[in-house]
Amino acid sequence: MIRHTVLFKFKPGFPPADRQAWIDGLDRMDGNIPGLLKLTHGPDVVNQQRSFDYAIVADFDRLEDIAVYNTHPLHEPLKQYSFPNSEQILSVDFEL
Repeated sequence: MIRHTVLFKFKPGFPPADRQAWIDGLDRMDGNIPGLLKLTHGPDVVNQQRSFDYAIVADFDRLEDIAVYNTHPLHEPLKQYSFPNSEQILSVDFEL
């Protein structure tokens, strides 16, 4: 199993409607993309200087399933919200 983790540090002024559309899109992906076993996500609750604003954790059966996820029609539209509204995006993928 592969765990895919992504951290987002948002730019000030991420429009609330766009942010909600992004979150709604994340919710739609869980259980609807082949190879994606589970997707969880949420905002940071500690709010320290080193904290990022939001995290996504996705579990996949195989490493190859991440490529399916990355180009899936439910995932692609979300990039229009996250990429332009993020100062920094970090990711790590590791085997469980």
